Amino acid sequence: MNREVRLFAGCVWLLALTCGQLLAQQTAPKECLFRRDNLVAWCIVPFDDRPRSPSDRAEMLNRLGFQKFAYDYRAEHIVQFDAEMDALKGHHIELVGWWFPTTLNNEARTILDVLERHKIQTQLWVTGAGEEISSPEEQRTRVIAEATRIGEIAQAAAAINCRVGLYNHGGWFGEPETQIEIIQELKMPNVGIVYNLHHGHEHLERFAELMSKMRPHLLALNLNGMITGGDTTDKKIVPIGQGDRDLELLRIIRDSDYRGPIGILNHTQLDAEVRLRENLAGLDRLVGQLEEGEH
Repeated sequence: MNREVRLFAGCVWLLALTCGQLLAQQTAPKECLFRRDNLVAWCIVPFDDRPRSPSDRAEMLNRLGFQKFAYDYRAEHIVQFDAEMDALKGHHIELVGWWFPTTLNNEARTILDVLERHKIQTQLWVTGAGEEISSPEEQRTRVIAEATRIGEIAQAAAAINCRVGLYNHGGWFGEPETQIEIIQELKMPNVGIVYNLHHGHEHLERFAELMSKMRPHLLALNLNGMITGGDTTDKKIVPIGQGDRDLELLRIIRDSDYRGPIGILNHTQLDAEVRLRENLAGLDRLVGQLEEGEH
């Protein structure tokens, strides 16, 4: 099958998949959102004080009850890519996302090759940067440039039935309105948004508004303990349940019609298993408070 035919078939498949998943999310009960089988372990591989092998990591995820995983890596992990995929399959863990290079370079093509060989369909999480813009003209120029960059990745992803998630990591690119403009410019059914609360401290006061705007494009949402001004007071990453905004944010998320994957992150150089347990325990407490508030 030549590249053009594969790309067309991939786009058709992804359009059908996206429509089906949006319908499933909109009709799924809100009680499903924070269940263990919908939680994704994130920021684990390079953020762990234990030198775990792919098999060790998958066993840890099984112990904690995770059925979903998003993969981030560093250069030293590239040689483990195949072993990581085999370990996830062997432990029945779904690969929901993969931290992806910002351009379609050799490393990116290696990842695509691994996914194709292992017949894994997932989200490629792609970030960007940029300082504040100074005019509408500059905004438009940047949006077109970013759509070109992301479009090349999205085409390659579509060819193997994968999607691209625009990942907020601060800066101009990390603004939800910017990402929505890029998506609208692209008009590709396999591009959406991955929203990370730990990179969204400046969005706290308008999170409900942003959640409403992002919702049609939202592929995944990663939680964090959120403290007002935490990104400026060395409290950017804290366990869920230890933030002063956590219950409020979880209520907004629950009351939206978003029913996609929910990420639980480590993102420290501590024992990943211990930190994940802390986050799960905190989430359970908050969900209990949400349920109590309904009676």
